Amino acid sequence: MGVTSTILRSRAVAAMASPQGVDRYLEQLNPMWAAHEVRARIVEIQREVDVPGHPPVATLTLQPTSTWQGHRAGQHVQLGVEIEGARRTTRVFTVSSPDSRPGDRFTVTLRANPDAPDRHSVSSYLVERAQLGAMVHLSQAEGDFVLPDRVPEHVLFVSGGSGITPVMSMLRALQRRTHRGRITFLHYARSPRHQIFATELDEIRRSGHGIDVHLLHPGCGDPYLSPAFLERLVPGYRDIPTWACGPAPMIEAVRAAYDGSPALRIEYFRPPRTSGTSAEGDVAFTRAGIEAPNSGATLLEQAEAAGLSPEFGCRMGICFTCTSRKREGTVRNVLTGEESSLPDEDIRVCVSAPVGDCAVEL
Repeated sequence: MGVTSTILRSRAVAAMASPQGVDRYLEQLNPMWAAHEVRARIVEIQREVDVPGHPPVATLTLQPTSTWQGHRAGQHVQLGVEIEGARRTTRVFTVSSPDSRPGDRFTVTLRANPDAPDRHSVSSYLVERAQLGAMVHLSQAEGDFVLPDRVPEHVLFVSGGSGITPVMSMLRALQRRTHRGRITFLHYARSPRHQIFATELDEIRRSGHGIDVHLLHPGCGDPYLSPAFLERLVPGYRDIPTWACGPAPMIEAVRAAYDGSPALRIEYFRPPRTSGTSAEGDVAFTRAGIEAPNSGATLLEQAEAAGLSPEFGCRMGICFTCTSRKREGTVRNVLTGEESSLPDEDIRVCVSAPVGDCAVEL
């Protein structure tokens, strides 16, 4: 669509299509036609984990429109769906396939969210009810939790639970590049039955080719992550470029084990929970005209507890969908521990906890 795309993206066509926009008309003709927006059709759904009593995990293969610019292994996308006629809801998911080029198919692997009401859960809808051929809305790929252009001789991946998706994307990318160095892949899952990509990882483990795969299940007696265990597994691990992704307790253990080493790159799958035990002051949600005692939780959680429904995408501080204006007060980033008292600053309410009195535009 070279010349056609140029024409469709021109100012003249945009003016003629106003106020709806050219993509609204193209979508009516063919959902896979787009001049600016990115959409995708679900072309395959593969169940990865299905343990009774636990949220299932599935991999969706997506065929994007030609407007998709591709991604680097480890990046994420904002994915939006209309569920049962409701307005579009957007959440963030990591791409699990290796690097893609413009227009290439790619995959996302996601676990149904057990904490959200079913009608509001994008992940539950996609894992349990989405049909082949369904259309979803996408952002371009985002995020800097990626491999460098020149990959080190030895790399270490550490992941837990659903945090396996970005490092699996990197592992697949290195396999495609025929990386000739050494790769150590360390993953924690609840049990062998909860292991995502179990068959593929077992094949990789058996084949060797410089990839050491360690699938650990602490509930089944395997050792927990500790400096001593890492040193036995990978001598000198603090000097080896490491990518770690997983739930907050695991990431905190990794950070402690690396003791500030610049070799460590991390991404939280879920931010740490705040205890709220030392909370003081009040939180004012200025647009809603609501004021409540500060519980110590993040501003997003406190807003939801007050009956508000702020927009959010990831709840991990990476997509910026929840950015709001803080009028006054001090907030602490629950991921980094950094505090800021600047007035009239934009903050991500999903990872910002108020310290004392605070007023935010929600």
